[in-house]
Amino acid sequence: MTKGAELKSAPLFDHLDELRKRLIISVVFLAIAMAITFQYRVQLIELIKMPLHNSVMFQEGKVQVVTLNLTDQFMISLTLSFWAGLAIALPLILWQVWAFVAPGLYPGERRWALPFIIGAGVAFLTGALFGYELVLPAMVKFLLDFLGGAVTPILGLGNYIGQVTTFLVAFGLAFELPILAVILTKIGIVNHVMLRKGWRFALVAVMVAAAVITPTPDPGNMMLVAVPLYALYELGVLLSRVFRVPPPAEEIEQSILGT
Repeated sequence: MTKGAELKSAPLFDHLDELRKRLIISVVFLAIAMAITFQYRVQLIELIKMPLHNSVMFQEGKVQVVTLNLTDQFMISLTLSFWAGLAIALPLILWQVWAFVAPGLYPGERRWALPFIIGAGVAFLTGALFGYELVLPAMVKFLLDFLGGAVTPILGLGNYIGQVTTFLVAFGLAFELPILAVILTKIGIVNHVMLRKGWRFALVAVMVAAAVITPTPDPGNMMLVAVPLYALYELGVLLSRVFRVPPPAEEIEQSILGT
């Protein structure tokens, strides 16, 4: 290998080493958070089961929540600890992501580190909390009481927790839309004009997403999901306008002269 090739490959290995370092730190943060949340696994399971209490079938003692395999209780505890730990460690993990990409940014762009980390973490937790408090109870009640007591539901705890977790994660990610709009605007991929023109496509996408997230034909539950999702899109448009990248001075002068 020539000396020039060695010099070119050196920055690549430096980036890979930096990436490895950030990944290790992120995994350590996640492992610590999982170790903490694992101590509260019983409370977490009870928290996940709370939406069942709104069901008439559950209140009458006609709903059984069971485990089906010997290892279910342990694996369910690990799964819950992972997701709860990820929620706690998310700001620290995002901090590592930003620390990795920050050296390639301009000084003016690096000042968005703290707002990005806090905003993304708060948005995810807000979305998960919104889904848990407002949408999930109504959806669970609708599904459990659908046949009015004609059957006795026996819920596998692992399957139930998997569905609820997927639902809450989907809501958490959906609430990241405004943060994503700001980031894509700052790096020049989109702007508020593009987002405003695409509102019809966004509305269709929101309705499809709402239909997927809420596996019920009840339009009320679907609208509970669709309305806040579209409101988040409109918030993203507004933030894209606020944080838009102004054109260079030369282009401004040319636009003024051309008018």
